[in-house]
Amino acid sequence: MSPSAANGAAVAAPARIEFDDPHAGIGNLQEAEVSRVRTLRGAWRWALIVATAVTILLCINQQFTLRFFIGYTQLNTEYFYLLIALMLPFTFLIFPSSERSPLERIPWYDVLLFILTFAASIVLMRSVRKAAEAGWEFGGAPTVVIVAGLVMWVMLMEALRRTGGWSLLLSVLPFTVYPLFADAKWLGPFRGTQSTLEQATSYHVLSGESLLGIPIQAFADTVIGFLVFGTALMMTGAGKFFINLSFAMCGTFRGGAAKVCIFASGLLGMMSGSIISNVLTAGTMTIPVMKKSGFRASYAAAIEACASTGAVLAPPVMGATAFVIAQFLNVSYADVAIAAIIPAVLYYAGLFMQVDSYAARHGLKGIPRSELPKVMDTIKDGWYYIFVIALLIVMLLYFKRESHAPFYATALLLILNQLFSKDTRWTLTTINKFLEVNGRTFVELVGILAGCGLLIGAFSMTGVVSSLANDLLRIAGDNAFLLLGMCAFTSLVLGLGLTTTACYIFLAILVAPALEKVGLNRMAVHMFIFYWGMLSSITPPVAIASFAAAGIAGSPAMKTGWESMWVGSIIYFIPFFFVLNPALVLQGANPYLEGLGLMALAGFGTLFICGGIQGYQAFVGDLRRAGALEWPLRVLLVIGGFVIATPGGGINPLSQIQITSLGLAILAPTVLAALFLIRRQTLAPNQLRAP
Repeated sequence: MSPSAANGAAVAAPARIEFDDPHAGIGNLQEAEVSRVRTLRGAWRWALIVATAVTILLCINQQFTLRFFIGYTQLNTEYFYLLIALMLPFTFLIFPSSERSPLERIPWYDVLLFILTFAASIVLMRSVRKAAEAGWEFGGAPTVVIVAGLVMWVMLMEALRRTGGWSLLLSVLPFTVYPLFADAKWLGPFRGTQSTLEQATSYHVLSGESLLGIPIQAFADTVIGFLVFGTALMMTGAGKFFINLSFAMCGTFRGGAAKVCIFASGLLGMMSGSIISNVLTAGTMTIPVMKKSGFRASYAAAIEACASTGAVLAPPVMGATAFVIAQFLNVSYADVAIAAIIPAVLYYAGLFMQVDSYAARHGLKGIPRSELPKVMDTIKDGWYYIFVIALLIVMLLYFKRESHAPFYATALLLILNQLFSKDTRWTLTTINKFLEVNGRTFVELVGILAGCGLLIGAFSMTGVVSSLANDLLRIAGDNAFLLLGMCAFTSLVLGLGLTTTACYIFLAILVAPALEKVGLNRMAVHMFIFYWGMLSSITPPVAIASFAAAGIAGSPAMKTGWESMWVGSIIYFIPFFFVLNPALVLQGANPYLEGLGLMALAGFGTLFICGGIQGYQAFVGDLRRAGALEWPLRVLLVIGGFVIATPGGGINPLSQIQITSLGLAILAPTVLAALFLIRRQTLAPNQLRAP
């Protein structure tokens, strides 16, 4: 072939879409609650790196019982305080105190807070062994311990403000001081046992029910390992592998760019457990391709926001809240991950159906195969990620070793990456960056989790939880549906101002006992609270995931938020489904068989819900062709789909057969009418053209 002919062929050949690693130059994997953070430099950066390395080693020592401390057995409470001493002080260096605080240097007052926090942590760490022996958490602690406890209390509240904002501080602070005036008459149903300042301080900082309670225990036992695994996965190029695999598998379908977005964000989120980092990494790749494929900017951003929100819902690596749920329920994290499988499948299936109906209604095609990566080439480049994820899942679900699994998976990943990948092979610089990224994540989580732990301590101290549950039951008249509605509304409102974890802890203490008392399954109740607290990510006026995606797409933020609610509407129904029948969270006498049957019914109903929402029903056609009856048909499809997807029995007065029959009775005539109207509209022009 002549050079000119070769050049002509090269011009004619379509260019393949090439995707770089979305996590190159990776920042913080955990979703940031504030936007202004400092990047530490010089000695402070090295201090964070060393502190992070020690934190990871301490966790490995504790989980694998390696006995780094020869001749000394470390108590769990001492281990927790060591982690707090290593991580919490950096909150004041990384998160500025206000908008006017400098980012390029660290002010003297932040250094002072760093020193005070570290000193208080060390004093308390050295005191908890004696406190356990002498019962200091109930009174009688020495003055130096009380002073250190008061300093820690104040530092925790300031750390909450810096990491979670004023809304989180103002939500938590009144409850942490609540034991000091718990016997006041004006508190009504919140009235409980009152404590002195000394008693409250001792209980908060020395007992295993407050600062050292469930949130910090979850962080120390399991969260550290999974965060390390997620960071290692992204820093070995897994993001590029997942994105390319998604495009190779889904790109050619109708509306392929959006389906790729859902698939890729789901895969990335399953490994990172972070909503915002998912939007900012996957979104930079998928949103431009969606816009190029014909999706309007706000809709493309909404799809990415909804797909990334599934990051905290989809196992094997869910958000930090899932680990806190495991601690609250006193079950293994594997049990929580298993419970999340069917709801996550239903959520992502609903997103796929929404996108498919939207693409069909607007005539959006897939991406030509010639422009996409090849499946086998992609798998050939990143096959070892599949082995690593398989190891993690086997260790979680079969061996039930959730505290060990992420460390084994990380070790295997790094070995295979060093052996088989030239592009992402680690150097000393990569290791330092790995430790720095983890350190920033640890610091933010400790700042939030430790402060939120005081919520649990306050209610434990006053003994008000059981009486409040009875009061809620009396208000609701023992009506489970009313209680669920109250809980959903409260979760959504609190979620607008609190982090997902803080919102969950708050309601797990106050509302969950009442829901459990009406006979609802514990796992389903806690998952219900978790889901509704997380919905603020796509629900205006906060909608942090939607706003982040809007920034990438260049679309109006609030419009993107409303689009996100529309696209992700199925997620508002799913929590009610699995509370009505806990087989959907794989609980009950015969959970697997019943759960699969209910999942099939819910999926079938979701097909019609999505068809009604988008105006294009699969296997029927574009409902605009039904003329004036378009909207009545769409409403009936949504109602019928919702009815058929709703589990029967339990607290539902209708049996499964009755409710399924009712759904079919609504859907059958609706679908037949739609088919008739669409067919008549299609045939009419042909008859006019006939000779």
